[in-house]
Amino acid sequence: MSKPDNESLSYTDEEARRKKRMKWKIGITAFVIFQVVQALFFVLVIMKFKSPKFRISEFDFQTLSVGTQASPSFDMSFVAPVRIKNTNWGPFKYDATVVNFTYGGVQVGQVSIPKSKANFKSTKKIDVNVNLSSNALPSSSNLGSELSSGLITLNSQGELKGKVTVMFMFKKTKTSQMNCTMAINTTSKAVQTLSCK
Repeated sequence: MSKPDNESLSYTDEEARRKKRMKWKIGITAFVIFQVVQALFFVLVIMKFKSPKFRISEFDFQTLSVGTQASPSFDMSFVAPVRIKNTNWGPFKYDATVVNFTYGGVQVGQVSIPKSKANFKSTKKIDVNVNLSSNALPSSSNLGSELSSGLITLNSQGELKGKVTVMFMFKKTKTSQMNCTMAINTTSKAVQTLSCK
């Protein structure tokens, strides 16, 4: 084989090796980038623990009776749809708690929420029977003037404590607060507005 042929073969082999090295470098770089993106996704999305939302949804009254401005009072009962929305990538196991219903800062009723679990990326739905009465209100309350306006403002507060578990091993304690305000229309006997923080 002549010298130019040897040089040509040597150049071709060198070119093939260079292309092979380039493919390896591209492959390794792509693999490293993929691993970094995967790790960032895991840390920023999967491992980001959030407090579940603890709320009461709109409801219909079973009974609602009110007094007059001169003799203010109320008694009401309804089924409260309590919702625990868990946006984490793991279940939220929470302890039993209570939700207090207040009027003007005075407790007018209370319900118990049993210990349970809200699955990952889901909303736990609990329906509880609620009975509220104005019997504990002081005579100096604003109930009379509110009854004359046809609207009663109530609040519901509660605290839900539990643990979020991701991938069966990573656990973090989270606390969810319920703080809802509802305006009850005594004429239509319906919830006029309901807002939760």
